[in-house]
Amino acid sequence: MINKLKITFLFGIFIMLFSTNMMNAQLKPGELVDGIAAVIGDEIVLESDVNEQMNYAKQQGASNIDKCDFLENLLNNKLLVYEAKKDTLIDNRSAAIKEQANAKYTQLLSQFPDEKSMLAAYKFRNGYEMKNAIEKIDTDTYYGQAKYQRITEKADVTPNEVTDFYTQYKAQLPEIKDEVSLSQIVMNPKLTEVHKQEIIDKLKKIKQDIAGGESFESQARIYSEDPGSAPNGGLMKNISKGQMVKPFEAAALNLQEGEISDPIESEFGYHIIQLVKRSGKIYDARHILLAAKPTDDEIKTAKKKLDSIRTLIVDGKITFKDAAFKFSDDKRTKFNAGVISGSDGSSKIERESVPGTISYELAGLNKGDITTAFDDEDERKRKVVKIVKIEEVIPAHQITLETDYDRIKQMALNKKKGEMVEKFVNSKLPTTFVSIDGRYDSCQFKSSWKKDSIKK
Repeated sequence: MINKLKITFLFGIFIMLFSTNMMNAQLKPGELVDGIAAVIGDEIVLESDVNEQMNYAKQQGASNIDKCDFLENLLNNKLLVYEAKKDTLIDNRSAAIKEQANAKYTQLLSQFPDEKSMLAAYKFRNGYEMKNAIEKIDTDTYYGQAKYQRITEKADVTPNEVTDFYTQYKAQLPEIKDEVSLSQIVMNPKLTEVHKQEIIDKLKKIKQDIAGGESFESQARIYSEDPGSAPNGGLMKNISKGQMVKPFEAAALNLQEGEISDPIESEFGYHIIQLVKRSGKIYDARHILLAAKPTDDEIKTAKKKLDSIRTLIVDGKITFKDAAFKFSDDKRTKFNAGVISGSDGSSKIERESVPGTISYELAGLNKGDITTAFDDEDERKRKVVKIVKIEEVIPAHQITLETDYDRIKQMALNKKKGEMVEKFVNSKLPTTFVSIDGRYDSCQFKSSWKKDSIKK
């Protein structure tokens, strides 16, 4: 029961990046190449989509796999996507999603020696097919989540509803594994002025070479350290105003078409930018990025500074919370006392899911202890240094209202949201074209999906 509570109408749980690549896998004699499992409005669920979700669930340890449940989850999601595309209050992001898919494709390509190797690895016949698969998944994700948010935006649960939920489902609620609550202070190593000038001078030289006859595209492919745009000559298309970081956008929108900026600094490093085309609030631009990669000495200097801050905290001269707010460069945690959020948004993190680098530094430490400064990488793979404090140590235990109220409240809220979406789906079914393949005739769906069938 609780597994179904968790998966009903939740997005992205079982979505894999290339769910359609099964079309191109090796087939056994008599096996279908692929087929349409269902049609909802003008949205299609492929048989391979259902199989991929089932396979992923098995890899995650799910038991009692029922193919009908996975099909119904996809049906629900596709109906939301179909309705979202008609909802005038949801932005049409088709152009941006297409460009994003191209950027993802280019980024993946940078991890392989050539395009042929990448296509073989992901079992696609050509780049067009792979880009379409990425675009399809990103489109479904965006529109499905947008509609889900619109339907559930006013959902809430009272304390009595939380208690009632716990009373009804407590025998089925999972045991909580060993957990910790952690806080961190993160510093980006500062480049010396000499190092900064070296990067700026290199970009100025590249700009001079372009003025001397080299093409921006060729220089971007040679020098740019942006894996998403470099293979495409630095080109980024259909950029919406407000999409890029402020220094980049300010520089780009102050240019005339074809003009190249002087070197500018952003949180990603240093750029020169060429405005290619502008139409209203949408523009195309090329850029060459040189990342601000700190040297060993610059990292050592940052660690020394962070260790001095740790000493102030240990000596009681400043609280960890205040130090995080004052010194941390991590925007996600500095305004929240440095607290690191778990995958469910709470401050509790399963011990076994703590990243290896942090876990190594925490070895032998207890509640209240703070690590010394150590090297790590942020989500963009940039070098940072950090200190981490153990705020709480929570041993494995059976979930209860006393110890896990916020967690149970979230479960109850998710259930209510699921019920709201289910009500919305049922309200749309009578006026929505639905056709399900005859292979699923024996399924007992929760909603009235079987209005028609695709013949075998």
